Amino acid sequence: MTAALDLIIMAAGKGTRMKSRHPKVLQKLAGRALLQHVLHTAGQLQARSAVVVTGHGAADVEAALASGPGADAGFELKFVRQEPQLGTGHAVQQAVPALAGDGMAIVLSGDVPLTQADTLQGLLDAAGGDKMALLTVAMPDPTGYGRIVRNSAGTVQRIVEQKDASEVERAITEIYSGIMAVPVRHLTQWLAKLNNNNAQGEYYLTDIVAMAVADGVPVVGHRISDVLQVAGVNSPLQLAELERAHQLRAAKALMEQGVRLADPGRFDLRDDARGTLAQLQCGQDVDIDVGCIFTGQVRIGDGAQIGAYCHISNATIAAGAVIHPFTHIDGEKAGASVGEGALIGPFARLRPGAQLGREVHIGNFVEVKNSTLADGAKANHLAYLGDATVGERVNYGAGSITANYDGANKHRTVIEADVHIGSNCVLVAPVTIGAGGTVGGGSTITKSTEPGALSVARGKQISKANWARPVKPPKA
Repeated sequence: MTAALDLIIMAAGKGTRMKSRHPKVLQKLAGRALLQHVLHTAGQLQARSAVVVTGHGAADVEAALASGPGADAGFELKFVRQEPQLGTGHAVQQAVPALAGDGMAIVLSGDVPLTQADTLQGLLDAAGGDKMALLTVAMPDPTGYGRIVRNSAGTVQRIVEQKDASEVERAITEIYSGIMAVPVRHLTQWLAKLNNNNAQGEYYLTDIVAMAVADGVPVVGHRISDVLQVAGVNSPLQLAELERAHQLRAAKALMEQGVRLADPGRFDLRDDARGTLAQLQCGQDVDIDVGCIFTGQVRIGDGAQIGAYCHISNATIAAGAVIHPFTHIDGEKAGASVGEGALIGPFARLRPGAQLGREVHIGNFVEVKNSTLADGAKANHLAYLGDATVGERVNYGAGSITANYDGANKHRTVIEADVHIGSNCVLVAPVTIGAGGTVGGGSTITKSTEPGALSVARGKQISKANWARPVKPPKA
């Protein structure tokens, strides 16, 4: 197909059954709004423009698309409003003035998120630039969908909506998905002829199929077998069902690549909170236990193990690393990385800028933020490392922290190679602990130390023999 492609995306519905203050098309699946899924797929078709028809919650929908994923999809994004909502035909009528008029249009639904780009390309190929093509699928239970009515030769004649169908027509299992490709020059003419003489009193877009047949324009049905690609969302239950089906598909794709998932039904891959598209790349012999959530861009090296109920976002896990259960890693924009053979967790937290070398140990209830730990460094218990540069083989004691914030600015702590930090220490930045030095337990260090030095900074211990603890007076 050589004609320019324009997209019409219907996103005006209220979604009453969602029982939400937010527009239905902004409900999230795999961390991304339903409508953003549609735009992302459309962006793979090299379209010229996308016209989004908004209505209920129009301002929220338009704002979300203007700045969220899909805003840089490579096509011109336009908005038109449908007020009031008088049916699908009426919705597309609002979009026509925003179309150039010389190309092909694909009509999409903003609440049908999982249609694949190759399916839409197949629909365009079927249309061939001069025909109308309908995306259809056979359903065991077609209740609620418009039926594809064909003649004895198998040619599409019209679409009949559920409420207007006869008993014979309701028995048809081939349904119209709500997605069509049509030359804009014909679409404009047919839309002008629509009326609302039907059971719902609405202007049906599907009525243009019979008009195409009457005008001698070929109508072809591009039938697929994957029902998931045309499934819409109308309720929280349907959203949850579609979420799980989508996640299971992602899990199966990983397992086909050799990833070991303990239970593909308890796996989640999502966009992150900033809209970074979800992508999980795994090497050979990667093991992922149950209940893990991966968001944004995550890379896992050969032989790495991810324990149960970990949440990993925008991070690189090197080969042979072990992430013990209940660990939270979120690299955000700065990223986070775990070196080869490192041991992390359980119950550890790595924040943006955490860069861990080979065989680093980060134990339970240890938090690392914007810090680099060189090979072999260890912080095994109940500790905080923020804005720190930690050398090789450092042992960082339980309960110790870097005091990196003075109330206005962040300062850096440097712990050079082979330093031993005792338990319950406070390193007040900016400060450098010289190579090979030792900081005695319970010390508050405010000045840099020389290499190899023992540094102790704590109050003198006082013990009073035979001291009597105060006793509460007896109750009256």
